[in-house]
Amino acid sequence: MADDWLDEAETMSALADRSARLYREVQYAAGSWDRPRRVVVKAEYLRLSSTKRNPRFVVTSLSDAPERLYRDIYCARGDMENRIKEQQLGLFADRTSAHKWWSNQLRLLLSTLAYVLINEVRAVGLAGTKMARAQAWTIRLRLLKVGAVVIRNTRRVRFLLSSSHPDQALFWLAAKQLAG
Repeated sequence: MADDWLDEAETMSALADRSARLYREVQYAAGSWDRPRRVVVKAEYLRLSSTKRNPRFVVTSLSDAPERLYRDIYCARGDMENRIKEQQLGLFADRTSAHKWWSNQLRLLLSTLAYVLINEVRAVGLAGTKMARAQAWTIRLRLLKVGAVVIRNTRRVRFLLSSSHPDQALFWLAAKQLAG
């Protein structure tokens, strides 16, 4: 059903000398369906890929424009799954091996709190830096999981990082941006 649109995307790609994509829609009914449904089609021709033709299909009942539905709604769903994976792998949200339910619940809540804090560090503290889009585990490894001497007295707390810490300047920039 998408062959004509894939041909059109290939022609557009050849004319523009870059990859091209089209968003269309069609009514379709699989044999087991009781009625036709709206299917959004992304017909894409990838110039530098070994599989040049890249069709994608999304069955939906939403009435948005095909491009907006695919790009802003369907792809955003995949991004949400990436954020869940980031929390599970980078902040150990999948470690629920305690025998008691409440212990596992507490671990998950602490992991969620850590994710919210890391996300704030990324959005505010690392804005405009090379790590502004870094994964949670990268931020944890390069900025937080660093040896330091902590000196505390009644008026202040001081962190003394090693002078050979490769991301020391980035650490202090993020701290300054978070403070104020």
